[in-house]
Amino acid sequence: MIMQTVQVVIDEELLHAADSAARQIKVNRSALVRNALREYLKRLQVRDMERRDRAGYEREPDSSELDVWEQAAAWPQD
Repeated sequence: MIMQTVQVVIDEELLHAADSAARQIKVNRSALVRNALREYLKRLQVRDMERRDRAGYEREPDSSELDVWEQAAAWPQD
């Protein structure tokens, strides 16, 4: 993988926190930022998929799925 150098401006407090976290997990600052960015992008992707799923279920609700969960959550009959 080809790496590119980028310049990012962050406040001093965030920089100190990042450096502290990097030391704690024994990686350099660049690795910490790369890992954090990858995780953030994954969360954005999951959030987008969940949003699309919700929109799909709002357009076409599938009540048969709910029946299974309602039966599982129901109190047993004596």
